[in-house]
Amino acid sequence: MTESGIDAVGLLSDPLRRRLYDFVVESGGEVSRAEAAEAVGAQRTLVAFHLDKLAAAGLLDVARRKVSGRDGPGSGRPAKLYRRAERQLSVQLPPRDYETAALVLAEAVRRHGAEEALHQAAREEGVRRGAALRAAADRPRSSSPTAGEPAGDALSLDDLARHLERLGYEPVPDPDHADAVRLRNCPFHTLARDVPPVACGMNLELLRGLLEGAGAEEVTARMAPLREGCCVRLSKNKIY
Repeated sequence: MTESGIDAVGLLSDPLRRRLYDFVVESGGEVSRAEAAEAVGAQRTLVAFHLDKLAAAGLLDVARRKVSGRDGPGSGRPAKLYRRAERQLSVQLPPRDYETAALVLAEAVRRHGAEEALHQAAREEGVRRGAALRAAADRPRSSSPTAGEPAGDALSLDDLARHLERLGYEPVPDPDHADAVRLRNCPFHTLARDVPPVACGMNLELLRGLLEGAGAEEVTARMAPLREGCCVRLSKNKIY
């Protein structure tokens, strides 16, 4: 955690900046100043100021490109486009470094061929989380889970997507399949970048366990890597 990181996160305390940042993130790509201004209902000059503030802090990346689809004289000037930055920010007080610990542990798993044990542990943790999620969805918020109490109805794909949103996966409808969900963000991005076989296998088993524990028998987690985002896709069982 750095001073610049704290300052960057602090920028999001401004309601308009937070709405702009959320809009850029939810777009899943690049947005123009005009699109952002229309989305938040603010003047374009004010929106431009705040977008540039977010970019200067490293929260957004900026590109310049013509959006008219035309080249040459009369095609207009390149537009300033914004998208979520690859930079990862976290604020922990006092400072902690769990990322390094995760990388060291993952490397140890890889060197000693302990992926099977890791997958089993991830699957069991996923089952535990899924069972707790299913139980919580089946009782009033004021109630507490009772040991040995049977679970309620299985969770739907929409229910699971809402839960995964809270876990940072950023689920979105799959544009190619009506009954599938893509996970736009990988909560284990740094680990998946440096030791992908270990991290992605762990993530897949964690999600499979979550589905099992939640009783979501009609939903399947499959490895379906894209250039960006999580390597796992959730879909109804009829989709392959």
